[in-house]
Amino acid sequence: MRDVSIDRRSLLLAALALPIIPVPGYAQREADAGNDAAAALPDRGPSFDTTRALLAKRVDSGRDSVGYVALIRDADGPRLVAYGTADGSKSRPLDGDTVFEIGSITKVFTALLLADMVARGEVALTDRVEKYLPPEGRPKSFDGKPISLLDLVTYVSGLPRMPTNFSPQDRANPFADYTVAQLYKFLSDFTPRYYPGSHYEYSNLGFGLLGHVLSLRAGRGYEELVVSRICEPLGLNDTRITLSSSMRERLAQGHDSGLQAVPNWDLGTLAGAGALRSTANDMMRFLDACQGKRKTDLSPAIASLLEVRRQTGDNGVYVAAGWFVDTEHNDELVVKDGGTGGYATFIGYSARTGIAAVLLSNAASWSVTPRLGRHLLNTNFPLPVLHRQVAIDPAKLSVYAGRYPLGPWHVLTVTPRNGRLMVQATGQDEYEVFPEGDTRFFLRVVDAQITFELGPDGTASGLVLHQDGQDRRGVRLP
Repeated sequence: MRDVSIDRRSLLLAALALPIIPVPGYAQREADAGNDAAAALPDRGPSFDTTRALLAKRVDSGRDSVGYVALIRDADGPRLVAYGTADGSKSRPLDGDTVFEIGSITKVFTALLLADMVARGEVALTDRVEKYLPPEGRPKSFDGKPISLLDLVTYVSGLPRMPTNFSPQDRANPFADYTVAQLYKFLSDFTPRYYPGSHYEYSNLGFGLLGHVLSLRAGRGYEELVVSRICEPLGLNDTRITLSSSMRERLAQGHDSGLQAVPNWDLGTLAGAGALRSTANDMMRFLDACQGKRKTDLSPAIASLLEVRRQTGDNGVYVAAGWFVDTEHNDELVVKDGGTGGYATFIGYSARTGIAAVLLSNAASWSVTPRLGRHLLNTNFPLPVLHRQVAIDPAKLSVYAGRYPLGPWHVLTVTPRNGRLMVQATGQDEYEVFPEGDTRFFLRVVDAQITFELGPDGTASGLVLHQDGQDRRGVRLP
């Protein structure tokens, strides 16, 4: 979750009319439709040695994370691969029971909670959201059409990614102080931008609202509902919001994209969007249930999550209830990724080969982790480019400072701070960029790079943003 932001999925630093919004819950991939028809599906996931080498390269050479835990299951059975450490010290190794924040993977649990309540007759997918909200918190309709629970769970509610009155006092724990009163104020004032059901937009707000509404309907807290309705029936003893003493001892320290230790996030009002913590072992148990390898009373509800699919605008990728379905490379991957300020996570399986994978990182490698996860499921999905950070004299960073407009409403502000180079787009958060040369820098929260153009005096006169196959140039303002 990271929006400030929650999986989210793609962050567009600057695309003229588009804002920068990191969404580790849904990371954009390059379309490769031309090769899909000829792609042969692998019958096994990568071997232990191959997976370990991939993770080692990302930790040691790419410095994408402090550590990774991968758990892959194919016809040969499960294999756990851990590389790196839980907190940067050799005394805390990683394993299948190490606890991570899983961010937007929580959305699949919220979707399943809805499906279970539908099966019990407690709610209907067609129910209006406003039916379960007090008068002061009822959202406006668009052209007379209200938002339904189905609209929320399939990302087509017309609500934005985040409420506009989201203004955290502590950016290190941004969701902690967002109140129900603030949520209701936003909903009552905001007019949906699209006809509900007509337009896909990844929405942390939408899933936070869905979790809140289901909690109100059941008369129980969100965590209590998830634990009693999902975790206990599926044997997920380490999937919780509130950490037990045992889970706290096994919690991996989170790190930002610069591998600096950061605090954990606490989500209250918007818990349904990304509040859960879990382990690789628990996530594989969850995938076992999702693939029907374990039959439980939840099996019909789990299967129903994939019954409704909508287009996302990303070639070959569809949205279901909570899940995303990626049909590239002649496969059908059912996936979800997530991220918080210090973690990046991925779970998924191939509906065609049966291969399943969990990948958990204790750093905000939001761009890399989802792509690595897809590769573990199907090696036809290309690995992300490995960017190697080089050393640069912090005193030289001042030559890049300035404001660079990339469009009428989008300016990138580059600021050296405490030996790090930070980039911020208009009205958005600030992110660190890392040198891979004297003029070339890259981001770790998204697949994007910046090339600075130096003038005769050695000071940057402009820059080019490379992202999504496009190059955006900005001339430095005086």
